[in-house]
Amino acid sequence: MNVVEQSSWERSYVALSTHELRDSLPATELENLARTAYLAGHDAESTRAWGRAFRGHLSAELYPDAVRCAFWLGFGLIQRGATAEGSGWLTRARALADEHALDGAERGYLVVADGLMHLGRAEFDLAYRLFRDGAATAARCADLDLSAMSRLGCGQAKIGAGQGATGFGLLDEVMLSVTGGDVSEVVAGLVYCAVIDQCQRASDVRRAHEWTVALSKWCASQGGLVPYRGQCLVHRSQVLQRHGDWEQALAEVHDARRRLSQPPHPALGLACYQLAELHRVRGELSEACTMYAQGHELGQSPHPGLALARLAQGATSAAAAAIDGAIGAAPDPVTRAQCLLAGVEIMLVGGHLERAALAAEELGRIAASIQTPALGASAAFASGVVLEAQGSAPLALRPLRTAWSAWRALEMPYEAARTQVALARSLRTIGDVESAIWEAATARACFLRIGAGPDVRRVDFEFGILEGHDGHSRVTEREQQVLRRVALGRTNRQIADDLFISIKTVERHLSNIFGKLGAANRAEATAIASRASL
Repeated sequence: MNVVEQSSWERSYVALSTHELRDSLPATELENLARTAYLAGHDAESTRAWGRAFRGHLSAELYPDAVRCAFWLGFGLIQRGATAEGSGWLTRARALADEHALDGAERGYLVVADGLMHLGRAEFDLAYRLFRDGAATAARCADLDLSAMSRLGCGQAKIGAGQGATGFGLLDEVMLSVTGGDVSEVVAGLVYCAVIDQCQRASDVRRAHEWTVALSKWCASQGGLVPYRGQCLVHRSQVLQRHGDWEQALAEVHDARRRLSQPPHPALGLACYQLAELHRVRGELSEACTMYAQGHELGQSPHPGLALARLAQGATSAAAAAIDGAIGAAPDPVTRAQCLLAGVEIMLVGGHLERAALAAEELGRIAASIQTPALGASAAFASGVVLEAQGSAPLALRPLRTAWSAWRALEMPYEAARTQVALARSLRTIGDVESAIWEAATARACFLRIGAGPDVRRVDFEFGILEGHDGHSRVTEREQQVLRRVALGRTNRQIADDLFISIKTVERHLSNIFGKLGAANRAEATAIASRASL
């Protein structure tokens, strides 16, 4: 049996390395060594083996094989962040293919590389044409790996262009070849991770869950596999967070960071962002901002999460400026949709109702184009909260109930509970106080169960759910007057003068406010009050 067919990639790598030390391997076996070293997590050794295989094929005048080795060497370097060196190898491969007029599968791989470049620049139509050409070459040359990579790119380009139904159909098709075992392990892992990442970004919750489970099983079946385990854990954490199991989601992403850090992997930035998101929704804002910063240093955009964290800290103007920049810089409709949803929340807190309405309308258009249930629910939620803020509470009830039903069907309890709070606000506005309290209490129970402390405090503050229980009570009229002045940045002396009370009385009111809201300081109390639409 060939050593690369053994169950453990590490054992296979050791066997091939030992063979190489004892006896110089031919170029084809050096390719096996390069692939096996990559799958066992030895990136530097994989790079060296690809380079030696390239030179071996070149000296034997096997130019198609040499081009293919140069492609995988360059592709791997770019994937690991060594963009300049990787681009140099791809340029060398193109020059060699042109010099010898090569037009086989090796040319198709170079076309895929060009397609990825244009995909990264958000030039989706051009990227799609290149990937389609790559798929045609794959069909002509019967190269299943090239076919999978080309069809993956076609799907990504279509989704990027806003043609979600077509794009996800293409991704489902390419996943059939992966789950059917038709492609190599290297390409299988690449496709799994790319498809799941696309599903996560587009809020296609069901697909993301299904393919994450499949990836977990595939990784478990590959003894000693290293490159995809960390990414798999990040995606598992995202799925667990969506389903309300935040403690397990934290455990998974911490494990992912550990695996991805040695050596640093391109997905490490995504792991930092995911950890930041969990810290944010749990109210651990300092830790969240630290993780957003670390992710940003690794090439991961910190938004919209960081903008929402700044809002939670009471820095509404900073949050608005950050989300404006993120919306403007969004490279594709999916990313823009995520930023628009956060933008609606931030703009409403800042009192910019017209801008919030425009953001909600655009989010609705993107959701209609991408056609995933979670994006549709996000658009309905945004529409509802904008209508409520505009004073149209009766009209807000329908989109909010639509969103709530969708979140429930998707088994996303946190989003469903946030929608219930918005429903409660609208119901209270139209005079149905009993139903409002019922919705708010149900949402609070969900927040408490999953660990969403800030949301529990906001519900308590806005609806007085815990009045007379567990040490909590409603913020009094006088305390609200003090809190409004705190939000305006007034000092204790200025507040005392405004309200004709002593500074000690102001201090006592502030102490009561902090206790009732669960706030540690003036900024956090202001943020909670702002989010509760005081």
